[in-house]
Amino acid sequence: MSEEMANDSPTGIHDLSFATTEFVLPHTALSRHNGTDIAKYHKGIGQRSMSVPAADEDIVTMAAAAAAPVIERHGSDGIRTVVFATESSIDQAKSAGIYVHSLLGLPSATRVVELKQACYGATAALQFALGLVHRDPAQRVLVVAGDVSKYELDSPGEATQGAAAVAMLVGADPALVRIEEPSGVFTADVMDFWRPNYREAALVDGQESIGAYLLAVEGSWKDYAEQGGRALDEFAAFCYHQPFTKMAYKAHRHLLNYCGHGVDEERVARDLGLTTAYNNVIGNSYTASVYLALAALLDQADDLDGRAVGFLSYGSGSVAEFFAGSVVPGYREHLRTEAHRAAIDRRVPIDYARYRRLHEYSFPADGGDHRTPSETTGPFRLAALRDHKRIYETR
Repeated sequence: MSEEMANDSPTGIHDLSFATTEFVLPHTALSRHNGTDIAKYHKGIGQRSMSVPAADEDIVTMAAAAAAPVIERHGSDGIRTVVFATESSIDQAKSAGIYVHSLLGLPSATRVVELKQACYGATAALQFALGLVHRDPAQRVLVVAGDVSKYELDSPGEATQGAAAVAMLVGADPALVRIEEPSGVFTADVMDFWRPNYREAALVDGQESIGAYLLAVEGSWKDYAEQGGRALDEFAAFCYHQPFTKMAYKAHRHLLNYCGHGVDEERVARDLGLTTAYNNVIGNSYTASVYLALAALLDQADDLDGRAVGFLSYGSGSVAEFFAGSVVPGYREHLRTEAHRAAIDRRVPIDYARYRRLHEYSFPADGGDHRTPSETTGPFRLAALRDHKRIYETR
């Protein structure tokens, strides 16, 4: 196919599926432990519960569980690339995507890589995938974004924790969302959130992070507008990265003010209201967050056929991108609404004491044979760490 013909092919998200954890900690349990008024969580940050991984769950088991229904529906033909975006990496050399590739039984004629840039990584993976499909529209790319958000116990960030993975099949003539050009991009060197190699829990400067996010909203939108993007009024909805759901509202109000529109709360609710339903009960899933917002929007909206959706992807440190997608007519026939709701509803509520034990659980670093308790009822589990190697099982 010629380059001209390839560029004429619409590309985007053909399928989308997500998975989360075995357990859930309601914020009511957290507030009872630390004496915080529950309104601070429910209204202040817009969170109601957080997904908590079982001892035998991690980014690989969630990612494989998210991607398995995509492979079951579409098969693996044409998938020559798997891109795993995460900031919860389990190995400094080997991509977590290789474990997913193995668990799903994908062909050996596949390239697999891992991308990292805080919570922005999934959008980098999506753009990478779009470029590959533009080059060869016969190819499809499996993009997976998965993270476990973890902060120190009794820290300010504890209430925003969460865990999930999103899998997207990217290809030509997509069934869900056509990703448009251009993109607006922005980078600034800030220390708002980071996790050195020697730490399991992230470090965060809350006020610095909010300020850096808002600056990135301005910068990425400014570049998007300068590149000839859509006008603000053309969008039916906006999917923001949601470290906590009220941050999306803060960011959108900031964008409206920056563009000289003023803040109309009815408009804010209309633009964002359907995008927070999954994130407010799952918690922060880092790279997966903005695409959980998309899943919630598509699963709940009455009719978005042909409508434009704006995406603001932010990753601390910091990198941001604003881009647009148009929803494909007939998209509702391809949604996984029931499965998504089941993934949330199947989680088992736990009390604070059990959550704390899971939070503190980690493998010894001695290279011995360390088996994990069998807790998850999901299709994949992390069975052991043996000779410093992670051992996964398919149920």
